[in-house]
Order: sequence, then C-alpha cells, then structure tokens
Amino acid sequence: MSSTIEAARAELSSRCDIIEESYEFMLAYAAQGLDTDQGSGSGGQVREYLKKCDASLSDLAAFLMRFVEQLNVESAPYAGFIAVLERDARDAQAAVRLVLAQPAISSQLVDNLNASIHLRALLTDLFLIDEVLKTHRRQA
Repeated sequence: MSSTIEAARAELSSRCDIIEESYEFMLAYAAQGLDTDQGSGSGGQVREYLKKCDASLSDLAAFLMRFVEQLNVESAPYAGFIAVLERDARDAQAAVRLVLAQPAISSQLVDNLNASIHLRALLTDLFLIDEVLKTHRRQA
C-alpha cells in the first residue's frame, strides 16, 4: 500500500473525526442553555470547534476525488456520490460560517445548526464514504 494512500486515509480519518467531534461538542453546548458564548469555558470552545469544522470542510470533495484516483478504481460511481457530498459540505460550511459570523453564539443558535439538514446529511455522507473506502483497505 502506497504511503500516499495511507496519508490520504489518515487525512480522511482526521477530517471525519474533527467534524464528528465538533458536532458532538455542539450537541453538549446546545443543551447548556447559554445566551452567549462569552464568559464560559464551553462558550470559548464552541468557536474553536466551529473553526476546526470549517477548515475540515474546505476542499473536502476535491480531496476525496484525489483519494479515489489514488486507489485506481473506477471513479464514476465515486464521482457521482462525491458531487452529492460536495453540495452537502458546501451547504453545511455555509451554515457553520453563518454561526461563526455572529457576535454571540447561543445554545439555541447551535441547536438550530445541529438540527440543520445540511449538517446531518454531511455526517451521513461522511459515514458512508468512510465505510466504502475502508473496504479498499481490507481488500488491499
């Protein structure tokens, strides 16, 4: 197995972990009933998690397409799904950036972000593509 493919797997794993951890942190933050992110430990952390999530979403689809090309598999079925993932990532990233642009991030605002179909669709997309790409590891 090429070190380039292993590096791509590690990057995918890292991006998925960051997005999932951000979502899980936001679930806990939403439950706190805070009016603002100012003045509390978790309030300061929510912006950091959102920034990490935003960075992990940047160019995610292009990264995945390069990863698939490195695997030397028929790319057509992957390209179609990655196009779906690209739309979902772009939409989720827009929502994350909207929340980040607010002067105060309340628990209610984060709860609404968590409920966003865009973020939920993205998480499901990532779970699916990650599992599909794991099958290539087992076959290698």
